[in-house]
Amino acid sequence: MRVTVLSENTTSTPLCRAEHGLSLYIETASKRILFDMGQSDLFAKNAMALDVDVSKVDYCVLSHGHYDHGGGLEEFLRLNAKAPVYMSSRAFADYYNASDKYIGLDKSLVGDERFVFTDSETFAIESGISLICLNNKISTEKIDSAGLTVETNGVKNPDVFLHEQYLVIEERGRRVVFSGCSHKGAVNIAKLLNPDVFIGGFHFSKIETEGAGALRLASAAAELLSLGADFYTCHCTGLAQYRYLKSLMGERLNYISTAQVLEI
Repeated sequence: MRVTVLSENTTSTPLCRAEHGLSLYIETASKRILFDMGQSDLFAKNAMALDVDVSKVDYCVLSHGHYDHGGGLEEFLRLNAKAPVYMSSRAFADYYNASDKYIGLDKSLVGDERFVFTDSETFAIESGISLICLNNKISTEKIDSAGLTVETNGVKNPDVFLHEQYLVIEERGRRVVFSGCSHKGAVNIAKLLNPDVFIGGFHFSKIETEGAGALRLASAAAELLSLGADFYTCHCTGLAQYRYLKSLMGERLNYISTAQVLEI
């Protein structure tokens, strides 16, 4: 399996720009998959620089309904005329950040015939490739909304991320899990999905690396290490938080930037 980072908060080359967001291009033995599209058309511009043909993607997965993962959706639909887009039916709800800024998707795209809604606990795309939401497995008491909200009937409540899903690919005896932001908790998700390789953001960027925050990060590092997986993180983990985790997890944790390629 080959994973190319099309868009992330940082870049590893001047040939590609960075933005707050995430987009990964995944090549399995038989399929080409786009996992998230960043917040703009940048993923497509970087794809051109990296010789990735977005028009040949077999299908697209949207991890959750936030702009920094689905902002490039319109551009993807323009460039690729055939691929279905797998997402939660809740992806187009009204989402806000802690500052009350709208962070949802472009509602003008609602109703596109290529959208496939994946609301079951496990949605099998094909043999060895599935989407899992864990909505029935992770208690809302274990979820830190971090000030993020969802508005329903004019009322804003803490988001418990029912719109978030995880891509699981099993190939050549290895189980690889892709998570956009891990809003339901990176430790919670990894424990339940039991990956050999975990790729995605940890949503730790607001956690201090001193005092109580450091204790929280150290606890997460210990639990992740206990699972025996290799972790590649990015985007919403936070660079300072990554460095702290790296000091504890060593070679089991690495950071991925725009234009990097992983061979798994």
